[in-house]
Amino acid sequence: MKISIGGYSFFNTFLEGKMDIFGYLESVKYRYGLDTVDIWNGQFTIGEPDISRVPDEEFLKKVREAMDEKGLTLINYAIDGAHIWDADPDKREQLYQNALGHLNAAEILGAKTVRIDTGGFFGNNPDFDMSMTDEQLEYIVKRYREYCERGAQHGYTVGPENHIGPSLSPVQMKKIAEAVDHPNFGILLHIGRWKEEAEKGDEMVAPWVSHTHFDSRTAVTEDAQDKIRMLQENGFDGYWGIEYNADKNQYIEIEWILGTVKRLLATL
Repeated sequence: MKISIGGYSFFNTFLEGKMDIFGYLESVKYRYGLDTVDIWNGQFTIGEPDISRVPDEEFLKKVREAMDEKGLTLINYAIDGAHIWDADPDKREQLYQNALGHLNAAEILGAKTVRIDTGGFFGNNPDFDMSMTDEQLEYIVKRYREYCERGAQHGYTVGPENHIGPSLSPVQMKKIAEAVDHPNFGILLHIGRWKEEAEKGDEMVAPWVSHTHFDSRTAVTEDAQDKIRMLQENGFDGYWGIEYNADKNQYIEIEWILGTVKRLLATL
């Protein structure tokens, strides 16, 4: 059964100092019995002021060694602090350098899919303005093509999650995907998380989905199985990820949602 647990699901446990990246690997393998990990780059820097810092290569090699020893595959590497667009050209360049550093990390760790966001804060409303100017679209497409070419050389897909800015619109996501037009472009679909066209958003981007995340809401909706079936009918053969940062009792809460998603998959 293809299933994974997104590292952000243990954000509060990390904040409390009760888990580190190696504890996450142990938990995924031995507590939950999975053979994949779904790492968020913030797991390397929780408690530090700069979430975008790239771990040094020697540390990354230790993480990779621990993964290999346990037979774990990195099915997704989700990167914050390296999104593509920012209105400030200097900031945009720094984000680009962050992305390059984290793509190197993804390659050391053997990632199969990589999430790099489009960016947000377009227009005057950082939460809900999902439009793109021609300049923004051109720059976003250029960077994704570059990252996809690199992904093709190392065996991974790259693309956004429906997370911030224009990526919260399936219309804009479809526009980006069609413009990038690369076989190594892949969307991380956080199922049902849209600011417009919510009813049909998942289906609109389905042809480009390479990884997924359920949360505690979407895993229990009446149409959860229909969403799984629809994605499969559109050719999706990736992993069904869980991203659920519960307020407390995170080990138990993850047991619950893991069982819920497994049940959805088993009863199809």
